[in-house]
Parts: sequence; structure tokens; C-alpha cells
Amino acid sequence: MINTQLLNPKSIVVVGGSDDVQKPGGKVLKNLIDGDFKGKLYVANPKMDQVQGIASFKNPKELPQVDLAILAIAAKYCPSTIQLLAEEKNTRAFIILSAGFSEENEEGAKLEKEIINIVNSVGGSLIGPNCIGVLNSNYNGVFTTPIPSLDPKGCDFISGSGATAVFIMESGVPKGLSFSSVYSVGNSAQMGVEEILKYLDESFDPKTSSKVKLLYIENIDKPEMLLKHAASLIRKGCKIAAVKSGGSEAGSRAASSHTGALASSDVAVDALFKKAGIVRCYGRDELATVASVFMHPELKGKNIAVITHAGGPAVMLTDALSNNGLDVPHIDGEKANSLLAKLYDGSSVANPIDFLATGTAEQLGDIIDACENDFEDIDAMAVIFGSPGLFPVYDVYDLLDEKMKVCRKPIYPILPSVVNVKDEIEHFLAKGRINFPDEVVFGNALSKVYNTPKPQSEKIDLPEMDMKTIRRVIDESENGYLAPEKIHMLLDSAGIDRSKEGIVDTLGAAKVLAKEIGYPLVMKVVGPIHKSDVGGVVLNVMNEETVISEFDRLMKIKDTYAVLMCSQHSGTEVFIGAKREDKFGHMVLCGLGGIFIEVLKDVQAALAPIANEEAVEMIHSLKSYGIIKGVRGQDPVNEDKFADAITRVAALMKVAPEIFEMDLNPLLGNKDAVVAVDARIRIEK
Repeated sequence: MINTQLLNPKSIVVVGGSDDVQKPGGKVLKNLIDGDFKGKLYVANPKMDQVQGIASFKNPKELPQVDLAILAIAAKYCPSTIQLLAEEKNTRAFIILSAGFSEENEEGAKLEKEIINIVNSVGGSLIGPNCIGVLNSNYNGVFTTPIPSLDPKGCDFISGSGATAVFIMESGVPKGLSFSSVYSVGNSAQMGVEEILKYLDESFDPKTSSKVKLLYIENIDKPEMLLKHAASLIRKGCKIAAVKSGGSEAGSRAASSHTGALASSDVAVDALFKKAGIVRCYGRDELATVASVFMHPELKGKNIAVITHAGGPAVMLTDALSNNGLDVPHIDGEKANSLLAKLYDGSSVANPIDFLATGTAEQLGDIIDACENDFEDIDAMAVIFGSPGLFPVYDVYDLLDEKMKVCRKPIYPILPSVVNVKDEIEHFLAKGRINFPDEVVFGNALSKVYNTPKPQSEKIDLPEMDMKTIRRVIDESENGYLAPEKIHMLLDSAGIDRSKEGIVDTLGAAKVLAKEIGYPLVMKVVGPIHKSDVGGVVLNVMNEETVISEFDRLMKIKDTYAVLMCSQHSGTEVFIGAKREDKFGHMVLCGLGGIFIEVLKDVQAALAPIANEEAVEMIHSLKSYGIIKGVRGQDPVNEDKFADAITRVAALMKVAPEIFEMDLNPLLGNKDAVVAVDARIRIEK
């Protein structure tokens, strides 16, 4: 738990403080001194009477009572030191910079557990071990640099890696990005990223709290906590971006279903972030750039004016925006001609608005005013202005700052000449502004922010279904794949449309069932995993003669012990699947079905439960959505029924969490119906 002693200590002791600022104990002490910590500062060092001008206690027992202890000593000495401080010095907050704990070996893990028990026994806060520390407006409790500019309106940054936290700050600080607080959680022995975010949510004050949160995560141990509090913060007006590393899977793994092959843990991370409204980033510079976008007014529409005095960067930015779903619309008409008359010959206002390398600050002001007041279709402006090094550009950047103060539309400054006009950019950043030095990185980041959905509804009503029958089927079933008749009961109880079918193992029974179902029908082998690969699927069976001949052939296929017969439906093949992912619950996936799922791997995923609007968004986000809408005279898939089936599969997962994997592949969709014609369900209790 986070307490006052951690956030705003009145006294701090650095255990292992040193004169050597190239060691963690020395550097953290220097940072505390340089940061002008207002409380009482102590050092515990068995060999020295004074360290960096601060009185040193050779024996920790001689220390006065102290709120926060920052430990930079060998791991083996940490438990006894913490016990002494907790029991005798009323210390209730601890930051352990030291390594050598659970990240190293089993013995270190035992030391870590011992420390947790001590801290928890007194209701204390523990950050680390194996971290760089904590940084906020009250104290510089980190042993690293840079110490970024601290501003209540800056970013709250939580990192699972100390070194990565440093590198991300190094990426952001030169751009002008400011920070409100930094938490390096290290091994997350007591508190990880999720717990810190929970605190930021529960303590959020719309008047004083930062509205930008950045996360670097290596392991999501508590996805439900992360989802709940990230979504809550975003609903309160915050913006959150995160890097989740470790998403690739080396090599391939055997999977018994299409869903199993497609639903990796990284897909679950994507689904969680989408549901929460978190902007997912994949690198340090991207995270810092997205954070910089967050620091500007929110983009309300997709039409961007690209204002430039250099053609190449404008073209590259236009490509980046256009390729990611934003627009750089053509500008023309009387007001455009009026603006053009104020610019030098050779300029263009068609968008990109190019006012040439000789363009002036006054002309830039005219362009911004026109985009703000005259061009109603424009939602934001990206201003590219560097310099070939011929003359200073202070006047341009001063004007840009003034326009950003008064314009209601967002203005994004792209100042690429970080060498030629270094002094002017520093002058601009000193005003509290942020620079986007690379137009393509900016364009991709802005698009990602704009395209990230808002958090899904906190309360999702499950569709009506026969829960009693569902539970009876699950409770009576053993682990493994369910028999077709049990699958039918589950689908029917969940309200998921399916084709009429039955399973037979004798020719006589096949003839009777064919008459009951009616022609045309489909015959499939029961037993082999991939039916089509072994020639185990027969379509367009129109008469009893074909039933007789195909039944005999199918029963001779290896591993076949019966034949499934079902009514044949027409339509586009689509797919819905579900998989239980450790800690995340169930993922539900949708896409085109049949062989297309293997070839295209075009799927969208969401975490159960799923609201109808989220299901619709999943369908619309498919690259193959054009096929689902209907193309070149082909019937469309009924999107309402497709979305309803997705929500019902998701609801089934909540009622029957014992379902490990489920495939509905394919469902046949046309303008009237979406019907499951093949299904597999695997139970793991």
C-alpha cells in the first residue's frame, strides 16, 4: 500500500549512503541534497561520521525515528535492517535499490519474502527491491539521472524496469516532456505497476492530479486490476499510454484449434488495452511521443492541416497520417485564394500548406488564423518549421507559442532542426512547450492516439440464456473435448444459432437422419482434428444414394468413428472463437472463417464479457470487413446477428469459465442469419 511516509516523508535515511556518487548510495544522497529535500536527511554508514556533509550514524540503532528508508546495501543485510527500522524507528516506507533478490536466485527470493512479511506486519510501503527509486515533487529518491523537470501537470510514470525508465525519460526530456512523478517498481515485491496505478486512480483529484499516465510493463500479474483502474482513470479525463514488452513467442507451439493458435498472451494484452482505452506503444521514443501528443488539446476530428516551409517532411507526414486513417483534406475556394494572396509567389495552400523556405513569422500567423477561423473542415494543425542555418527563427517560434495559447484547435509544433536552431528550440521549450522533432514518428503517434477506442462500458449486461442447463452440462462433463450433443445443448442454451445435425455410426441411422434433416446436407467425419485435410467433409449431398456412398467412404478414414450430418446453409464463412488465457480470463476472437482464418489470420480479439457496441467495433476493425459488408454483388453478413453471436459466446465464457477453448468455425452468414455449422469445445476444470 502507498502511504504518506512514502509520498511525502518528513525524514529520510539513506542506508549505505556514500561519498562516492558513482555508487547508488552516493548518487541517491546527492540527488536528495541537490533536490533541496525539505525534511530531515540522515545517512547510515558503519565507517563514516559524515557523508556529503550529512551526519552519518555508524549503527542504525542510534538513528532517530524516520519516515522513509532508502536502502543501498547488500541484499543479505536488508531484512535485519528493515526489521530494526520498522520495529524501533517507526519507519513505514522503504525503497530498496539493492539487487540480489528474487531476480537472481532462490536464496534471494527468500530474503525478499522475509522483507515483505516485515513491511506488511507494520502496514508499511515497499518499493523494489532492484529498482532506481521514486521521484516526486517532495524528494528525488532515485540514484539515476536525468532528474526531469517536475510539474504537477506532467506525466505520472510507472516502470517495471529501472534502466528503461531512465531511457524513456532521456527520450522525453529533450522534447520538452515534463514529469509529475516516477515510480520504479523493480521486482514488485509488494507493489507493482497495477498497485501504483490503483493508488493513482483512488487518489485522483481532477484539480491537482496529473492527467497523463505512462507505463512500462514487463509482466501483467493482475490484469483485472490494471483494466479496472486504467479505465476508471480514463473515464475521469486521464490519458494512458503503455509499453508491454515480451510479447513475441519464439518458435511455434502445437495448438488443437484455430483459436489456440491465434490467441497468444500478447493478443490478450492488446485486448485488455483496447478495453481499457490504453494507447499501446512498442518503443521508448513512441511512448514519449504519444505522451507529448497527450500534452496537447485532444484531437476532435480527423482532418489535419500540414503547414510547412519544407516540402519533403510535409509529404512524409501526409503519408504517415493518411496511411493511419487521418486525412489531409484538399483546401480550395475563395478563402484559400485570399490566404494565398498573402504568401510569396510559388506558395501553395492546397494542403499541405507550403509557404516556402523564405516564409516569415507573419505569414505563418496568417496561415494559422485561416486554419483556425476560415477552414471549418480543419480539426488541427501540424506546423513544420526548421532552418537551413542561415538566420535565427526566434520570431517564428515565439509566434507559434502565442498562437498555441489562443487557438481552440490543436497545434503540433514539428521543429526538426535540432542542431541548426538548437538555441531557438530550447527557448521554445523553456516556455513549457514540447517539440516533435520527427514528422513521421509524430504522425504515427497522433494517429495511434486518435484511433485508440474509449474504455468499454464498466457494466455489461449479459444476454439472456439458460444458465441452469449450461452449468449442468459443464458440471457433468469431464476434461477434454465435449461430445457433439453436449455442444448442441450449450449452443442452444446460450442462444447461438446452429444448423440441424446429428451423429450416426451406422448406414441405417444415416438414412433416417438424412430424411429428418432434409436436403441439401453436409457430411463430416467425427474423430480427425482437421476434417478438410483428410477429405472428411462432403458438401451438397442431395439424395440418399450419395448418403450411402459417402458414408461408406468417410467411415474408412483413419481415426473416424462416426459421421456428423447437418443441414447445409449458404453464406460467407465467418469465425468466432474463445480461449482462456492465464490471469486474463477469456479472450473472444472473430474474423473470416473456414480456410481464410489460417491464411489471412485477420482476427479481432476482446476480453469477455463483451458489450454489443464492442462486438460491432471488432467486426468493423477487421481488414476483411469489406467482404462482410458484401462486395461485388455478394450478400452481406448480417452484422447485428454476427455481433449478437460474439456477445453470446463471451457471455457463455462467464457462465462456464471451465471452457478452455471454443471454435465456431465456420459460421455461415448471410443477410438474414448467422448460423454455426461446426463447433469444438474443450473443457479444462
